[in-house]
Amino acid sequence: MFKRNPIILIHGLWNTSDIFSSITSKLDEIGIEYLAPSLKHNYGMTSIVELTNVLNDLILEKYGLEKDLDILGFSMGGIIGRYWIEKFDGYKRTRQFITVGSPHKGTLASQLVPKYPFRGISEMKINSFLLRDLSKYDYLLKDINCISFFTYWDLMVFPGWRANLNSGEKISLKIYKHKNLVRNPEAVERIIERLLR
Repeated sequence: MFKRNPIILIHGLWNTSDIFSSITSKLDEIGIEYLAPSLKHNYGMTSIVELTNVLNDLILEKYGLEKDLDILGFSMGGIIGRYWIEKFDGYKRTRQFITVGSPHKGTLASQLVPKYPFRGISEMKINSFLLRDLSKYDYLLKDINCISFFTYWDLMVFPGWRANLNSGEKISLKIYKHKNLVRNPEAVERIIERLLR
């Protein structure tokens, strides 16, 4: 039987890894290994760079430097995952990168949030330095199976199409609340289906 890569689940702002409970229960049923740490966003005051450093330490501790992985990021977690792939050489070991409601092109919801003390939130502004910098390295995603899940009715990533990476498949979900992108049974089913391909 084909052995699947462990999946790194990265939650978003104002969440913990519990946001993935519907997904992890399915992974437990199927018997797929995953790492779902709870990162300390500190209400959006911790920068994406710092959060990625913490994530990288956890990945290295559990899987070392070479084990192939799949990445699933929700909301801000997708940006953390993208930063890890592009800035921590994660592209060398990532087979699949799935993001769900992640503001890859920024979001109007964070435009008025001041950089100090809310560094993490401000990094998700449209045309933020961090997002512009990441876009320069998107060529590193070319050999990774990238999938962007989004909804046009997302009030956190607004407008909803800003949750799409330039590369890979883009899947619109008919979901009316940001958190439900990883809680709604139909959404969870579609995410799991793509994870298992």
